[in-house]
Amino acid sequence: MRPVTVSTQVPCPPAQVHDFLDVLAHHERFTDHYLTDWRYSGPSRGFGARATVTAALGGTRTDVGIEVINSRPPHRIVEHNVSAAGRRQAHGIYTIAPLPDGGSRVSFTYTWLCAPLPERLLAPVVRATMRRANRTAMRRLAAELARYREADATPPARRP
Repeated sequence: MRPVTVSTQVPCPPAQVHDFLDVLAHHERFTDHYLTDWRYSGPSRGFGARATVTAALGGTRTDVGIEVINSRPPHRIVEHNVSAAGRRQAHGIYTIAPLPDGGSRVSFTYTWLCAPLPERLLAPVVRATMRRANRTAMRRLAAELARYREADATPPARRP
C-alpha cells in the first residue's frame, strides 16, 4: 500500500519539536482520539522507547506495539509498529524541517511494510481512514506544541 503523509506548521524551532516528540508518552496527548490505553516500556525517550496502545479505527480495535527505532535530532524520528498478530507492520516517520519564520513544518508519514489481505483489498478506504486520523493528530500536535512552547518560555518563579 502507498504511504500516507500529513503535515502541519508549528511556531517552535525544530530542536524544540524534536525534544517534545522524542518523549513517546507525549504522543498520547495528540493521538488519544484513536490510540488509547497506552502502556509504556523501555526508556522514556529516543531509541528503544516502546508503547503498546489500542487502536480504534474503521470500527475495529486492535493492539499495536510501537517502538522508536531511530531518533536523529532535530530532524527525524522513526517508529516501527506491529499489530494484527504481526501481519501488519509499518513505520511512522516524523520529519521536522525549519521554516523561515523560526517555526517548523512537521510531517508524519505512515508506511505499511505488510498488511493483512482485507486491508490491501480495501487500500483506498484504509488509507483515507489513516489520513483522516493523522490529520486530526497533526492539528492536535500543533496545539500541544503551542502549549509546550508557552510552558518552556515561562520564566521560573522568583523566590521572595
